[in-house]
Amino acid sequence: MTGAYYGRPADYAYFVGCSQGGGGHHALMEAQRYPDDYDGIVAGAPANYWIGLMTGELWAGLATTKDPAKDLPREKLPLLGAAVLDACDAVDGLEDGLIDDPRACDFDPGVLACAGADDADCLTAGQIAAARAIYAGPVRPSTGEQLFPGYPPGSEWFEAPDGRGGWGRYWSGITRPGGSAADFMRYSVFEDPDHELTQFDFDDDWVLANTRPLGAGADDTLGSALNATDPDLSAFKARGGKLISYHGWADALIPGSYAVEYYESVIAEQGGLDATADFYRLFMAPGVAHCRGGPGPDRFDAVTALERWVEDGVAPDRMVASKVVDGRVTRTRPLCPYPQVARHTDRGSIDDAANFACVAPD
Repeated sequence: MTGAYYGRPADYAYFVGCSQGGGGHHALMEAQRYPDDYDGIVAGAPANYWIGLMTGELWAGLATTKDPAKDLPREKLPLLGAAVLDACDAVDGLEDGLIDDPRACDFDPGVLACAGADDADCLTAGQIAAARAIYAGPVRPSTGEQLFPGYPPGSEWFEAPDGRGGWGRYWSGITRPGGSAADFMRYSVFEDPDHELTQFDFDDDWVLANTRPLGAGADDTLGSALNATDPDLSAFKARGGKLISYHGWADALIPGSYAVEYYESVIAEQGGLDATADFYRLFMAPGVAHCRGGPGPDRFDAVTALERWVEDGVAPDRMVASKVVDGRVTRTRPLCPYPQVARHTDRGSIDDAANFACVAPD
C-alpha cells in the first residue's frame, strides 16, 4: 500500500505496542519468529509468556475467591499499599513515594494483622494469606517450581479515575476469577465453558495448558503457538534490528519481574550484556502500572528513541519520563537501560530528571 501510494517502499518499518494483542506480546513474537519484518520494535509490558501469565492471573484470582475468608476488600488496598510504601520507599536511598525495584522490598502483610476482630485498619488472617499468595505467585505443589512471578509490592493500590487502581482492578473485591485467564482456561484449555476453575490443578492442569493441541491434526500446542519466550534474537540482531522494551514496576496485570527474566535470558543467549545492549534495551519504570498510570512518571517517547537508534545509530542511554496531573507536569525522572537505575545526584529537586544519573545498581 505504501509503495502504491508513494511510488516507492517505506524507508523503515516499525512495530509499536503494549501488552497483548497488537502489543508487547506480538512485538516480541515478531522479533523472535519474523525477524525481517521490522527495522525497530517497541515492546511495552509484553505478555509474551502467555501460559505463565494466564496461570498467574488465575492463581491471583483464586487467592481471593476460592475461600470466602480470604476475600480482600478493595477498601483495604490503600491500607496495604501505604504499609508497603512505608517499608520500601526509602530502600533506594530516596523517599519519593516510589518503589525503585520491588525485588529489593522485604515486606510481609502480616504486619497489618488485626489484634482482635476484623476492622478497617487491619487485615484478617485470611486477607493476609491472600496477599501473601498474590505476592508469591503460582507454584507447582509437587515440586515447588515457580510457574510465573508474583505481583510486586507497590502494585496493590493507586489513585485511578474509576477508583479501581492496582489489585482493585483485577484481584480484589471480585466474586470469582475473571478476566482473560478464566475465559482462556475454560474455552482454550479445558474446552468447557462451565469448567469449575476452583479445582484447577497447578501440576497437571498447568501441563495441559502448555500441551493442549490447537486443533485436530495440528502440530502446534497452545504453549508453542502462544508463548513468545525464545531468547534467541540473533536473526533480528544480524539484520540490524533494534528493540526497546519497557515495563512498569507497579504493573498489577503483568509482573515486571518477567520482563527482567526474559531480558536476562537474552543476555545469556547473546553471551553478555554488551552484546545484547547493542540491539536490545529494557527500561523498567518505577511506580508505573500496566502500560500507563500509577504514581510514577509514565509518559515518555520510546518511538523517537527507537527512530534515533535505527536511523542515526544513537542508542538510548536514558529516556525522560513525565508525570502529568490535570494537564501539568509534576515530576520528571529518567528511565535507565537495565540493569542501570536512576539515582539522585544529591543536588536539586527530586522532581527534575536533570538531577538524576543512570548508574549501576548498589
